[in-house]
Amino acid sequence: MRAVVAYPTKPVAEAKLTYLGPTTKDKPLRSGEIRRQFGLKLRALNGCNLVYAMWRIEPKSELVVSVKLNPGKTTNAECGTHGYHTIKPTHELAVPHLNAGENHTLRAEIEGSRMLVFIDGKLRWEGLLDSDALALEGPSGVRTDNGRFKFELLSSQPVPGNQNPPCHAADQDE
Repeated sequence: MRAVVAYPTKPVAEAKLTYLGPTTKDKPLRSGEIRRQFGLKLRALNGCNLVYAMWRIEPKSELVVSVKLNPGKTTNAECGTHGYHTIKPTHELAVPHLNAGENHTLRAEIEGSRMLVFIDGKLRWEGLLDSDALALEGPSGVRTDNGRFKFELLSSQPVPGNQNPPCHAADQDE
């Protein structure tokens, strides 16, 4: 599942979530890997250009921050799985394993060039974004893969400017 807020937001998002367990049928990522995860999107210009903070559940419990950059492309049909690069943390702590039935809070925010990711109010990951990632502008959102979740997404009030960005949704869009 992929979704974004319908208006431009500040680069901060928080999800209060409960992991309900794996999906009844796994769907591999385009790479062929089966991964269970819940993530927050920041500066999501579109499905081809955004910043992710992913809480991976399986095959390994970890936090991964990545940037997907594909200038000039807007739909998954155009960019597919291209343009990803992982951001190395300057500080990180082990993340708790996400077990079915547990309630947690995942928060991601960008302050200047610093990306911060919190789980249950505790800083678990910090790193620096490059100028390409910082140049992106767009709303916050969520992404899930191969997991069932109950969640509430909290985001900022609309930022000044275009309150109705164009929708670039297409079949198989991310």
